[in-house]
Amino acid sequence: MPISRNKPPPPPDDLPLLTPAPPSVADLSFSIPTRKLVSSSDLALFQGSPTHELLQAFITDLNNSVLNKPNSTDVPISPVVSQLLEILDQVRAVVDEFPPEDAEGNRFGNKSFQLFYDAVWDRSDNWHSGIALPEGSAIEVTRYFCESFGNRTRIDYGSGHELNFIVWILSLRQLGKLDTSTYPALVLRVFNKYLDLMRHLQTTYYLEPAGSHGVWGLDDYQFLPFLFGSAQLYSHPYLRPKSIHSPEILEEFSKDWIYLTCIAFINSIKTTAGLRWHSPMLDDISAAKNWAKINQGMLKMYEKEVLGKLPVMQHFMFGGILKAAEGMGENDSEEDREGMRHVHSTWGECCGIKVPASVAARRDAEESGLRNVGRIPFD
Repeated sequence: MPISRNKPPPPPDDLPLLTPAPPSVADLSFSIPTRKLVSSSDLALFQGSPTHELLQAFITDLNNSVLNKPNSTDVPISPVVSQLLEILDQVRAVVDEFPPEDAEGNRFGNKSFQLFYDAVWDRSDNWHSGIALPEGSAIEVTRYFCESFGNRTRIDYGSGHELNFIVWILSLRQLGKLDTSTYPALVLRVFNKYLDLMRHLQTTYYLEPAGSHGVWGLDDYQFLPFLFGSAQLYSHPYLRPKSIHSPEILEEFSKDWIYLTCIAFINSIKTTAGLRWHSPMLDDISAAKNWAKINQGMLKMYEKEVLGKLPVMQHFMFGGILKAAEGMGENDSEEDREGMRHVHSTWGECCGIKVPASVAARRDAEESGLRNVGRIPFD
């Protein structure tokens, strides 16, 4: 068993909440969220804005809420959290209504996803009707929700869509529907259900990665599971970062730890080589002394590689709940294929370059009778 001699850090003392108190709903003016962040100067304005601070604080608070808590932890489930779980179950049911069309070996996005996407948009208002949202706020809450499952035109998915899911939850928090006692359940129940749903969508519709192997190189699609997952393992007495290389550990413990679940899923999709070859960053991170180091690094990495990267944040939407900084969106830029203002970035970090889904490649190889390739001899 690959266990490090490094002792795990002690559990941290009670950490203060960083997210400021929600505003008065009477002070909010709701509007359809739109893209405002279209240039490097807009990004600089965003990074110094209250919205950036709010996003960073909320994600950190969610992270801290699951320190040393496995998925099996008994956490309180509020009525609104129960409704969120029910909404995600309804989304899952929509997938069954629109099975993938026969793509004849095509490894790119399946067009049946567009039918699924349209159905989610059509039903979203009704799904949220039981939450008793303040008048006029549904146009913002449901927009973030619908945009968290991928892009209809490109049939892709990435960290920007994952961020929209967090903003969906944050919007409800800002509207007074979720208090701090719900944070562990929001990660261990709601986010985990969303993650499972997205894997189902990725494997059903062959969603393309939104960029080349992700902007950060951790995973084709996700980032936050590695952040929250490393928080869960923060002081684990015997599971060390190098444990991700043990098939036995993954098989026995992955169901209870988000990080291990991610590694197990990646290994199940990318079967032609080891983690060192298809996910070198995850392999490098496994050499860290302990999970606390990884968790602290993930927080910094998320701020820099997601919230701080124009190719990701140019698709972010601002409304009345999460406001754009004054002066954002005033520069000219070209429009993308959906008529949105858009600044194209370097190769592999922007839209327009189709990247096949790994699961599609795997299934194509299986149907062709190709065998898995073992580790390269000089590994």
